[in-house]
Formats: sequence, C-alpha cells, structure tokens
Amino acid sequence: MLARIDTLRAIETPEGVDLSLRVAGPHVRALAYLIDLAIRVGIMTALSALLGILGGLGYAVTTLLWFALEWLYPVVFEVLRRGATPGKSVLGLAVLRSDGRPIGWSHSLVRNLLRGVDFAPLFYGFGLASMLSSSSFQRIGDRVADSVVVHVTGRRQLARLAQAAPLAPSVALAPAEQAALVEFAQRVHTWPPARAAELAQHLEPLTGERGAAGVERTLALASWVGGER
Repeated sequence: MLARIDTLRAIETPEGVDLSLRVAGPHVRALAYLIDLAIRVGIMTALSALLGILGGLGYAVTTLLWFALEWLYPVVFEVLRRGATPGKSVLGLAVLRSDGRPIGWSHSLVRNLLRGVDFAPLFYGFGLASMLSSSSFQRIGDRVADSVVVHVTGRRQLARLAQAAPLAPSVALAPAEQAALVEFAQRVHTWPPARAAELAQHLEPLTGERGAAGVERTLALASWVGGER
C-alpha cells in the first residue's frame, strides 16, 4: 500500500548507482502545461499582430510558426535546458529518462509527438488514464519514450554537474563510492568553497588533486558516474 501512495521511485543507473526520483502527478504537470501554453499563446498573439500586415503571406508564416511552437517548443527546452520547459522550471519539474539520465532528442521528440494521442479523445483523456494506471505517472508518450517527469530541487546543482567534463575513474568504484560522488556533486553548491575542498581532500587518492582542483576533479568523476559521456 505504501508503494502505491509514495511517489518516490528508486532507480539504478547503468553505472550501478542507486538514486531516488520523486515523480510528478497529473495536477502539477497540468499547471506546468498551462504555463507553457500561456507563453506560447502570448508569443503567437504578438507575432500574429506583426505578421498580419503581410496579408496571406503573414497568415502562412503564422501557421508555420504556430506548428513549430506547438511541437518543437517542448523538445528544444527539454533537451537544451536539462529537461525543463519554462512551465516545468517554474514548478520545479524536469523530464528525465526512466533510469535517471538526461533526456535526448529522439526520446523528447517521441514523447511530444505522441501528445496528440494522449490528448484524445478530449482534454488529455487517454493521457490521464495512462498516468493514473502507472506507478510513475507516465502518459502514453512517456511510456513509449521511456521517460518520467520528476520533481527536482536545486536547478543550479544539476547545471553545475553538467558543466563538469566527465572523467572516467582510473579504478573500478563500488556502488557506494559512486553514490557518494553523485551526492557530493548534488550538494556541493550548498557548502562554502573551503568545506567543499575539505571534503574533496578525502578523495585525493582517487583524484590526485587537493583544494579547488580536487573539487573540480571530483565533479568530473561524478559527471561520468551520473551518465554524462
């Protein structure tokens, strides 16, 4: 019973790291969608007013732009902005692969192109039914694309981890050691630089560095462990 109530999902990355993801339910996802819809409508309203002076040509361009905004807007943001459209970002949500890795172009395209199926027969009827029957609240597009929408905290932490060029460890790491690296990368922005350097110093046998260089090397290892290549 608890597993059906709790939205926290334990996953294991391809590198053997155990992570926990708190999946987002239909209510908060609907709010994120409405925010993104308002943004798209606002953009198109402004563009339509400007292009209206071109007559038929303006109408054709407006139609093409609306198509691009409707179908490519979420894809571009999900891939280039760490899984979050502006609406999702406001509400602290992000789209990830079901194994916790960042979503890529092909998976994002699939999940968003299938929004047409999820919307049927009316107001996301099929999508809502799919989410309510899934322990991870996956709509049809998520099931096919193998993606999940999760609550995230500390967007700066995710971005900082992404900025570190991945570095493969020189020795095999146990799952607990890999998990410690990931946790370090997730929490490093909450510590003063001196504290981060102090903690990274414990990994000097692995990183070969101390101080700020040790922190950077630790983040690079964490980026590799987290699936960045």
